[in-house]
Amino acid sequence: MSVRRERMDMDASREPGASIAISAVPNLRDLGGWPTKGGGRVRWGLVYRSTALDRLEGADMATFAALGIRSVYDLRTEGERAAQPDCLPPGTEYVVLDVIKDSAVAAPAKLLDVRSDPKAAEEMLGGGKGEPLFENGYREIVSLPSACAAYHRLFMELTQDEHRPALFHCTTGKDRTGWAAASLLLLLGVPDDLVMQEYLLTNKQLLPAEKPVLDHFRALGGDPDTLLSVVAVAPEYLEAALAEMSKEFGTVERYFTEGLGIDEGAQKALRAALVEHF
Repeated sequence: MSVRRERMDMDASREPGASIAISAVPNLRDLGGWPTKGGGRVRWGLVYRSTALDRLEGADMATFAALGIRSVYDLRTEGERAAQPDCLPPGTEYVVLDVIKDSAVAAPAKLLDVRSDPKAAEEMLGGGKGEPLFENGYREIVSLPSACAAYHRLFMELTQDEHRPALFHCTTGKDRTGWAAASLLLLLGVPDDLVMQEYLLTNKQLLPAEKPVLDHFRALGGDPDTLLSVVAVAPEYLEAALAEMSKEFGTVERYFTEGLGIDEGAQKALRAALVEHF
């Protein structure tokens, strides 16, 4: 059997979206393996998504290094980066792309504040305020200037061999990271329902790691349910971003062209680099 045949058989047995078991980095997964319209498949081992990488050390660092990631794109704010700076293998390219720098609300960036402050959490999220807050945040990152600039650089650099394999992340790897993954997969031709399926994997892969946070919040006198909008994702969040994209640009291709400044040639380059056909 040829090496290529063996690799194809091995890849076919892998489950798209499977969690990569590194205890210090929950919600870490490869974006490879998802089928695309027309019979293609997103290539394995080229683009990853995760939570912040601030706890990598020892055996976890070695396991992470073995993935061969050349470039890490940090989508967090300055405050988030200062509070939890990434720890990376030597030689890894580190690129800061503050998606919500221009936001007046910046809901995702307030995660660190409210997870240990029940009073602040109640004020910000109580009484059903959390879900609309995050839905608005998702609509905002579709056209926020800082978001467009951040995603422009991320996706343009993904067309270049020297930046791959690459990983992008925010704090919990669910919102800014979630939109980056969803919009990229849509552009590559992954069907809408599978893009939503990939997005919702965060609830399976992140929530168990957040149990200590929820337990601590309860010990401080807070109701853990108040934090669900912070530590989980909901279909309505991604749907809000998709509706905003449709309203402003019509299609994902026009979002990339008009919103992100990534022309048709660069879009084709992304597909050529990240999608394989058999």
